[in-house]
Amino acid sequence: MARYHVYGIGNALVDMEYEVDPKDLETLGIDKGVMTLVDEAKQLEIMLHLACHHHERASGGSAANTVIGLSQLGGRGYYSCKVADDELGHFYMRDLREGGVDTNHHTQKEQGHTGRCVVLVTPDGDRTMCTFLGVSGNLSADELVEEALRDSDWFYTEGYLVTSPAARAASVAAHAIATSAGVRTALSLSDPNMVTYFKDGLLEMIGPGVDLIFANESEAMGMAGAADLDGAVAYLKTISRAFAITRGAQGALVWDGQALIEIAGNKVEVVDTVGAGDMFAGAFLYGLTQGWDHRRAGDLASAASARLVTTLGPRIPRDETQAVLKAFA
Repeated sequence: MARYHVYGIGNALVDMEYEVDPKDLETLGIDKGVMTLVDEAKQLEIMLHLACHHHERASGGSAANTVIGLSQLGGRGYYSCKVADDELGHFYMRDLREGGVDTNHHTQKEQGHTGRCVVLVTPDGDRTMCTFLGVSGNLSADELVEEALRDSDWFYTEGYLVTSPAARAASVAAHAIATSAGVRTALSLSDPNMVTYFKDGLLEMIGPGVDLIFANESEAMGMAGAADLDGAVAYLKTISRAFAITRGAQGALVWDGQALIEIAGNKVEVVDTVGAGDMFAGAFLYGLTQGWDHRRAGDLASAASARLVTTLGPRIPRDETQAVLKAFA
C-alpha cells in the first residue's frame, strides 16, 4: 500500500477573500470571473481599495485545496510548495498541517513574501482572483520530494504552474518521476486564462498523456478550440485516459476510458464558487483511491463541491465533509 493517496504540487497562496460589488471590479479595472497575475503594488492597491471590507483568509492555491479536501474525506495527502519565512508563510504551513496534509516545508524557509490571492466574490457567487505569487513564483524541482512522490497512488498538479518556467519544469519532472514509478497522473486546467494564453505550456505539462484531467466547460472547450462540449470531449480523449468536465449546477461529464457518464448536479443556493472545482477534484480522487468506479466518485465529488459553494471560502470544516461522505458509505 502506498504511503500517500495523492502527492500534489502547486502554488502556496494565502487566500484573502472579500465580498464585493461588480462596480468594485470596474473601478479597479479587473476582469470578472478569472484569475489574473498582478505585482505586489497592484495587489496592495486592491487591498487598500477594499480596506473597509471584512475578509477571511485561509491556506489556498488550487492544488492545495484539492489535497486538503482529499485529506478531510480521510485520504492521505502530500503537498509540495514554496512559502517564505514571514507571518503568512508560517500561517500557511500551520493551516496546511491542521488540514492533515504532509509537506516539504520542514526546513528553513527563505526570505521574501509568501504568495497571496485576493479573491473577490460578487453577489452572483462568482469569484475573481488577483494573485501575487511572491516566492511561490520561484517554485522549482527543488521542492519535489521524490521519495514521497514515488510512494503515492496519484500525482496531481494544477494548470496555474504553467505561468512560471521553473514551476512548469518541476511539474514536467514530477510527471516523469511518477510515470517511471507507476504512479497515476492527474492535472487540472485550472482557469480559462491558462488555456487561452498558455496552451502550449499545458501541453508540455501533459506530455505524452495523463491518466486524468479536470476542467470546467470553458476550459475544456478552450483547450480543444471547440465551439461545443462534444468537440471538447473528443479532444480530451486524445490527451488523457479519463477526464471530468464540471458543469456547475448541471453536474459533470466523466469519461472513464470506455463510457461517458453524466453526473447529476445538486440544487443548492450558491454563495461562493471559490474552490468548487478543487473540492470536486479532491473528492473524485478520494473515491478512485478507495477503489470506487468513476460514477460513484463523480457523485461524491458533485455532492461535496455543491456543499462547498453554499458558504464562503475554499473549503468547509472536516465534519461537514465527513457528513457528505457518509451518504456514500
